[in-house]
Amino acid sequence: MTRRIAFQGEPGAYSHQACRETYPEMEAMPCRTFEDAIDAIRDGTADLAMLPVENSTYGRVADIHHLLPQSGLFIIAEAFVRVRINLLAVPGTKLSAITRAMSHTMLLGQCRKFLAEHDIQRVNGADTAGSARQVAEDGKPEVAALASELAGEIYGLDVLARDIEDEGSNTTRFLVMAREPDWSRRGDDGMMTTFVFQVRNIPAALYKAMGGFATNGVNMTKLESYMVNGSFHATQFYADIEGHPDDAPVRRALEELDYFTSKVTMLGVYPADPRRH
Repeated sequence: MTRRIAFQGEPGAYSHQACRETYPEMEAMPCRTFEDAIDAIRDGTADLAMLPVENSTYGRVADIHHLLPQSGLFIIAEAFVRVRINLLAVPGTKLSAITRAMSHTMLLGQCRKFLAEHDIQRVNGADTAGSARQVAEDGKPEVAALASELAGEIYGLDVLARDIEDEGSNTTRFLVMAREPDWSRRGDDGMMTTFVFQVRNIPAALYKAMGGFATNGVNMTKLESYMVNGSFHATQFYADIEGHPDDAPVRRALEELDYFTSKVTMLGVYPADPRRH
């Protein structure tokens, strides 16, 4: 039986690309929302989910940090995917014929130079793959889509120009979620540990909670805060650190963290993607 990996978006989305690059042997399963992708694992429809958490240009992906702690799922891997933006059009179209380009507003903003140079007007679309699908369905030679090369392959569009983004290092980080955790050491590029926590209501609690990581030489690569249930008085912190909980420095840092927090929830222990470094 073919294993399935869920992602949010239409076929050809960059999340679909991440699934294909990271798990080519699995069947990629499109879902309407992030919640649908998470539910697909929980009800057994899918085995894994590929969820974007942050982009090197635009920062964190909204909603994901709220959804992960409540999902009951665990992070088992991470994947860094280079966002390569292509100009796609109906077959036989010349670049000179394009007057409008449709895509998600974020991608349109990342191709300002190319679009200005070719006097192409920007048109907001719902998302990248959906824009490619619409261009294919409408069949208008003057309208192109900005999307992945995979989207062009799926919807039968020609690639008129490749890698047209202004910044050549645009990368999205994805987390791979599963029903069961995997605490084992694996991979050749070190381990990552992700957790969320709430500090106790004492003075300088966050400062003291973080002190254990500094004194034990544990590198914290991400620390973000967000409100819980819309309350200004309930703040939860999301953290990524380098290392495995069984490493002596990490174990000591987590013990110190536990003393200054009211709640700590482990979201996953997983190998660092080689592209992280």
